[in-house]
Amino acid sequence: MDTERLLHILLIGNGGVSVILQPAIKRRGLTDVGREHALAWKLSQSPRCEKLYVAPGNGGTGQIFKVENVPDLQPNNFAGLLAFAKESRVNLVVVGPEAPLVAGIESTFRGAGIPFFGPSEMAARMERHSIPTAKYRNFSVYEDAKKYLDEVPYQVVLKATGIAAGKGVIIPMSKDHAHAALKEIMVEKEFGSAGDEVVIEEHLTGQELSFLSFVDGYTIKSLPPAEDHKRIFDNDRGPNTGGMGCYTGSHVATKKLIGAQNITNTEFCASRICEADISVEEVQQIILQPTIDGMRAERNVFKGLLFTGIMVTSSGPKVLEYNTRFGDPETQTLLPLMESDLVEVILACIGGYLDTVDVSYNTGFSSVTVVACSGGYPGSYKTGEPITIASGLPKDTNSQTYIFHAGTLLSSGTLKTAGGRVIAATAVASTLETAIANAYSTISTITFPGMHYRRDIAHRALAPASSSSFIPPAKPSSAHKPNGLTYASSGVSITNGNTLVSTIKPLVASTNIPGSVASIGSFGGPFDLHLAGYPNGPRLVSGMDGVGTKLRIAQRMNKHDTIGIDLVAMCVNDILCEGATPFQFMDTYSCNKLDLDVATEVIKGIVNGCKEAKCALIGGETAEMGDVYREGEYDLVGSTTGAIAYGKPSLPRKEDMRIGDVVLGLASSGCHSNGFSLIQKIVEKSGLRYTDPAPWIQTSATATTIGTELLVPTRIYVTPLLQAIERNLIKGAAHITGGGLLENVPRCLPSHLAAELDSSAWEVPGVFRWLKQVGQVDAVEMARVFNIGIGMVVVVAKEDVEAVKEVLEGAGEKVMGIGTLVERGTAGAEKKEAGCIIKGLEMWV
Repeated sequence: MDTERLLHILLIGNGGVSVILQPAIKRRGLTDVGREHALAWKLSQSPRCEKLYVAPGNGGTGQIFKVENVPDLQPNNFAGLLAFAKESRVNLVVVGPEAPLVAGIESTFRGAGIPFFGPSEMAARMERHSIPTAKYRNFSVYEDAKKYLDEVPYQVVLKATGIAAGKGVIIPMSKDHAHAALKEIMVEKEFGSAGDEVVIEEHLTGQELSFLSFVDGYTIKSLPPAEDHKRIFDNDRGPNTGGMGCYTGSHVATKKLIGAQNITNTEFCASRICEADISVEEVQQIILQPTIDGMRAERNVFKGLLFTGIMVTSSGPKVLEYNTRFGDPETQTLLPLMESDLVEVILACIGGYLDTVDVSYNTGFSSVTVVACSGGYPGSYKTGEPITIASGLPKDTNSQTYIFHAGTLLSSGTLKTAGGRVIAATAVASTLETAIANAYSTISTITFPGMHYRRDIAHRALAPASSSSFIPPAKPSSAHKPNGLTYASSGVSITNGNTLVSTIKPLVASTNIPGSVASIGSFGGPFDLHLAGYPNGPRLVSGMDGVGTKLRIAQRMNKHDTIGIDLVAMCVNDILCEGATPFQFMDTYSCNKLDLDVATEVIKGIVNGCKEAKCALIGGETAEMGDVYREGEYDLVGSTTGAIAYGKPSLPRKEDMRIGDVVLGLASSGCHSNGFSLIQKIVEKSGLRYTDPAPWIQTSATATTIGTELLVPTRIYVTPLLQAIERNLIKGAAHITGGGLLENVPRCLPSHLAAELDSSAWEVPGVFRWLKQVGQVDAVEMARVFNIGIGMVVVVAKEDVEAVKEVLEGAGEKVMGIGTLVERGTAGAEKKEAGCIIKGLEMWV
């Protein structure tokens, strides 16, 4: 090829935008990636590029200077692509996705004498050439895979071997989960033909890195390693996706890795030290070079872009996956750092002279990419939604923030969604914190219906050494221990729950009618019949709740007689905080298959709970859903309605609250019904069984099992607390459920006041001390997840404390003065906005 010749380049991308021509609901499995926009952006900057065609292109590629979309050409139409290339005098072809390469598109253009960047069909089917990797076996017969899964003694990873748009990897959390996932892949064909063969692989632990390497068959030159976020939700929860964000810089590697690349930005490297001290050169020597040399020895020369996923373990780097494509969103993250001419590097790979070309990148900067996706992704989602970008596309190639399109389409001048992963924001800056802030600032300028993105991209690099402005980690106490379990690590995000409430508030408010007197977020949902046109009618308060994963322990212990009490308690205690007297209750019992004995025991518990709360069980619903629940599983949902007589005040009486008011705590009966996802993780970590004696109970006379203790039902506070409410002694009440003391106490307070609690004012029950110790749970996390021995909090005037204690203790409650109300902002700058401050948390052992 003439090294000075101007080029007409054909970039073959994904086919995601074609779904606009199909029904407006798209299913998982089709690809929508932004790498083609990033590639087009970078390729077009080369002085050698005279014209760049993108087939089919998206709403972003068509707006780049020198770039023209070819929307009618899909990447699987080899004959059409070749005809277009000849007609348009194309003299360089670049392929973004993997599927066309595996299908042999390279031979189509090679046979026509058109230079092509990418491996041959055989080379694209990567093999592992005696390089370090996890233990694995391939299976094409479901029954064989199922049997092997039962035999392996270690945690596994399941991988669909075909093209699954980056989503065909599942990390099961248990044997049952692994079997269910295996069935989804091989029997139910969740990923289509990609699941005809499955790899069952040993699950490796360590730091996962992505390497994008240019290869000419002999020489390998890599961009800096990057670290992506696969799972859909914050804190790495939910199903895998094609990638929700990515970052690179010194923060994704060991000091030795950093040094090997001459990266000087080491501000945060101390927080990301891997167990193994390795360098980029070692990764290349141990993994990359043997792979390329092995393929060449088999007369199967690899030329193109090699994507390698590795896990840095304590025993060194090991391969997780190979791909023969530009990674997504790694491409969007890395290309803005690349200083070399991408066209020249590609030509060197094709010509076999990569060793003479410099692949350089900005070594003093970090890069962060945040991906915005359609609501429902990676499941079903709508397309065709209008997109608004307040900032527009970056026009200056020196700009430090970029917007890269994925599943977008320009239709009659309007930008619309056309896929699952819709659009991404990338920012490059001298520090990681600045790059994060700029990326999130840019993504905030983009809006479309149902838009969702993770809010913790690059959090792995920041925590715990930094307090980023966009996602501040909890300040560790002196009792903090590394590697401690958290509610988030057990699969539950309190932050996400709170965010959802804030997000849907305006939607809920749009349904208001006369009688609607509050927005969501309070303990109960009030509706005033008098205001609705029923003169002197009461204010009704409704509540709905479940029991959560406490059900799992009941099912394991085959003990179902008290879980119904929990269901009633969770509902009636909530509306009690609004000052309502519960008068009716309803339930929903959903199961795999109705077991009459089990269901009867559960309903008996609900009946006992209703009797204690003095409300009527007026009906319910039973549902058998064999495709939803596993054998022996059931779930519960309860709802209650209470009333406040016309003319009587409801709670909380925020306008009556004053500095110096006393906070009283009513003792809990145990863990109640919250935090059980974390509890189960801790029990699993302890190595104990639920049938073993509870280690926090010391006296043999009261010896009981772990399961029995954890199943002690939630305390119902209705009768005693209503007596105090009737006497107008209570200003506010907070049921300590999900979110613990820190999240629930502020819900009953005015915005200018905070509750300052003294942790030494009550004795923390042994079960919570054991959970903290075994799980190495941070004290702040304990207070944010569990009730810590306080099941209900009430706010009373100082002069009414003794009267309230007399009423409550006379009804059998244990009552403790645990704090006072203070002006919010007086507890120090760090906690000036906190609605609940607990002094002495570090003393909890």
